[in-house]
Amino acid sequence: MSAPLRVVFAGTPLFARTALEQLHAGQLSQHKVIGVLTQPDRPAGRGLKLQTSAVKDYAVEHGIAVAQPRSLRLDGKFPDDAQGALEQLRVWQPDVIVVAAYGLILPAWTLQAAPLGCLNIHASLLPRWRGAAPIHRAIEAGDSESGICIMQMDAGLDTGAILAQRSCPINALDTTDTLHTRLASLGAQLLIETLNQIGSLSAVAQPTEGICYAHKIEKIETWIDWSHPCESIERKLRAFSSLPGLQTHCAGEVFKIWEGNVLERSPTIQTNKVHGQILNLGPSGIDVASANGIFRIKQIQRAGGKRMPIESFILGSPLSQGDVFVSGPPPSLTP
Repeated sequence: MSAPLRVVFAGTPLFARTALEQLHAGQLSQHKVIGVLTQPDRPAGRGLKLQTSAVKDYAVEHGIAVAQPRSLRLDGKFPDDAQGALEQLRVWQPDVIVVAAYGLILPAWTLQAAPLGCLNIHASLLPRWRGAAPIHRAIEAGDSESGICIMQMDAGLDTGAILAQRSCPINALDTTDTLHTRLASLGAQLLIETLNQIGSLSAVAQPTEGICYAHKIEKIETWIDWSHPCESIERKLRAFSSLPGLQTHCAGEVFKIWEGNVLERSPTIQTNKVHGQILNLGPSGIDVASANGIFRIKQIQRAGGKRMPIESFILGSPLSQGDVFVSGPPPSLTP
């Protein structure tokens, strides 16, 4: 095991907090977290109250120093914030900076701010799913596995050499939430193992084949296209089930879809069916025609209403058998 390291941790959401907890207080970690970088508090919810990040919450609870620059670019929109962060890192004098879902671009000076550079916990098996939403995109694409890479960061977008990696199967019923939980735990474990062996590990360049990008999820993607295969709709629902969710519309009313599954794959049933047509509506679900079968909606929400299991929704449902959910966004939202 290498000597204990002085670590600055840069991260924001729950995925990052899991690693911070293990790095700070885990039984396998002998390293010292001397400071935390996390994104600024931001208004959230209907009351738009300032909300702190999961990482900041943990740091404050445990007396770890926190800095929240709006940017790290010395030539950017907030140069004073970046200069303050640079000076703070000089005071902290870390041996290494660990980055996990931080959400800010790290310019060149940050990559050189510690002798061991910046290590990133990335939730995919690089070079597959570089970018902002690797867990969502892996489920949406129907991948059979995901994993964690501990990467030596460079100036590119998730292009750095790999110090360690570990795979994780994607189960048939996995949502982004369930896979996120397993990967967060795996990432924390692999980070500690990597730091404990840092002096004896060699970084391996990423393959040049198999590169793909997990682009940030756009609102336009949340509209269901009923002309797609039912299994594709199901994967997308599992990928988007937590946030932002999927939505569809019928007769001018918007509905959020939170839970559902493939009921039947059978292209032959589509002879006289319109994509998006409600074939049946009952306490077991709302059965909707897709390109190659039937998709059953099991949890739905009217605009301005609450999420409902289907047996509660149908008691006052504005929908009827034969109605048609329209594919894509309403015309008013189409670019």
